[in-house]
Formats: sequence, structure tokens, C-alpha cells
Amino acid sequence: MNVPWAIMLVAATVTACTGATVIPPNLEERVDRNLSFDQLKEAPASYQGRLVVFGGSVLSARRLKDATRIEVLQLPLDSSLEPIGRPTDSHGRFLAFHKEFLDPAALPPGTHVTVVGEVTGAVTLALDEIDYVYPSLDSQAVTVWPPRLPTYWFRPYPYFGAYWGPHWGPYWAPYWVP
Repeated sequence: MNVPWAIMLVAATVTACTGATVIPPNLEERVDRNLSFDQLKEAPASYQGRLVVFGGSVLSARRLKDATRIEVLQLPLDSSLEPIGRPTDSHGRFLAFHKEFLDPAALPPGTHVTVVGEVTGAVTLALDEIDYVYPSLDSQAVTVWPPRLPTYWFRPYPYFGAYWGPHWGPYWAPYWVP
């Protein structure tokens, strides 16, 4: 009786340690990993029908009649397909249309997402005072990444380093008298 529980526990632990599955297994073979965002941005109509993986930071999400439109500022992806980098690392914006209901409140601006989607061409929308051509994707899967917490570095006690002295650091006592 204990063996099945142990097997289930080990299986759950292994599954939890592998991280997020960004590309569904049934789409893994169809994804075109050689297509860069710059190529897509230059000629979106010539890549229609290709399945791609792009990610970035959500700029806006809006519920339309039959889909949720997600405007994303493209960012480079790391080895686990999580968006990384600063906004200045971006090569532009793209739109992802998600057919299943996705509440825009679940995608506030600044949320990092990775989208697996089929290229559908381009959509031209007003961006400030210009018309911007957005490459558009019909999303098959959207991965929402949790926010990264800042890491802080602190000095361990006692202070090892150049200030090592009779009082375990330069600021330990008011002053040292011989």
C-alpha cells in the first residue's frame, strides 16, 4: 500500500522540478525555431502558417468578441523560453490572439509571457501618432511567468575582507585605541 504512494510522490516531485512546459508536446515538432523575430517583423505575410515561439512583456490585453488580444513587447528568450532582458533589448511589438477566454486582468502590463502561436500575418493599429504594423499570431499556448523577485546581496558577519581588524570590521566599535 505504501509503494504506490511513494511512486506518486516521486513522480510529482520529478514533474515539479522540471519547470514549466512552454511548448505543448503535440506542437513540439511543428515549431520553427529558426525564424527570428526580425525576419517575421520584416515580412509577416511570407511566414503565414508557421508555428513560432516568441515572448516578452505584456503592454496591454483586451477582450474582443471572439478572442483576447495581447499586445507584447518582444524580448529575447532564455534556454527555458522565459523572456529576459530590458525593454531596450526589444526588436518591436507583436499581437497574440488567444481564442479561449483569458481574462485581461490576469495579464497586467509588465507581465512576462511566452506565446506559442501560428503566424497569421500582420495587423496595422495606431500607436501614438503613427500606424504600427504588428506581426500577429493565433496563439496555441500562453505561458505566464511569475514575477522575478529582486535578489539582495549582504555582507556576512563577521566582515571578511580588507577591513578585517581587532574589532571584526571597520565599523564595529567607535574607534580602536592601542
